[in-house]
Amino acid sequence: MDIAIMIEGQNGLNWSRWQAIARAVEKLGFAGIYRSDHFTNANPPDKDSLELWISLAWLADNTKRIEFGPLVTPVSFRDPIFTARMARDVDELAGGRLTLGVGAGWQEREHHMFGYDLLDVEARFARFEEGLEVITGLLRSDEPFTFQGDYYRLREAVLLPRPRRRDGVSGPPILIGGNGPRRTLPLAARFADEWNAVYATPARFAELSAQLDELLLAQGRAPGDVRRSLMTGLVFGRTNMAVEEKLAGRSGEELRGRGIIVGSPAAVRDQVAALAEAGVERLMLQWMDLDAIGELEALAKALL
Repeated sequence: MDIAIMIEGQNGLNWSRWQAIARAVEKLGFAGIYRSDHFTNANPPDKDSLELWISLAWLADNTKRIEFGPLVTPVSFRDPIFTARMARDVDELAGGRLTLGVGAGWQEREHHMFGYDLLDVEARFARFEEGLEVITGLLRSDEPFTFQGDYYRLREAVLLPRPRRRDGVSGPPILIGGNGPRRTLPLAARFADEWNAVYATPARFAELSAQLDELLLAQGRAPGDVRRSLMTGLVFGRTNMAVEEKLAGRSGEELRGRGIIVGSPAAVRDQVAALAEAGVERLMLQWMDLDAIGELEALAKALL
């Protein structure tokens, strides 16, 4: 199982922190680095927030090995036409290392703050489905693409130059994240090259993955057509005492029951092994302390 790092880009991220973390992730041997796409956090106080696509363009040109992408970029404030264009160009600049994670949008505070319409849940996912049609149509169709929907309309649209091809499919792999069996998993079965679960225990991940298998078969796709990954929280310390300090009175057992990885190196290794056994192919660990490069080194030593 690959181990990658996930950064909350609205939680104090700026250029100096992003550059230091990205260089450390590449040097230490992690498989990749992924980051959220938000203006701000769901609750105040507001902190530094580095714009997603500009940061990924820098990453594409200043790293050589690691894979990367958004977890996830939402169609609620990202026009899918521009998302497809930016993804094509960043992926080309990176030599094919981008995974394009896309979502419906969810955080009410940032949409209210900056004047974007989040919509109710049903309409939000209808817009998301159309956005996926647009993104995949522009990236994967070699013919001019026409689409007539409630939210997006294209007529004989084509992106040039055409995106690079992987295994007969053009454009970066599409990632859809979430645990919802009614909306998210069916969309992943139709559109995704990678499904990314969020905060799931090994048992829950295996259950959702089995549901995705059934949905893929119903779409005429094989279960192996979609990579399985997981993004989850991490409370890591070099010693048990350090872990207890970071927990600050919270129950480690309760957090583990929610799918969060908690512990010193030996305990973290055991929890990661259980996720691998459940079928996780890439684990994205949420790294919240943006200045703790030494701790990141300790994590790499423990897991890699």
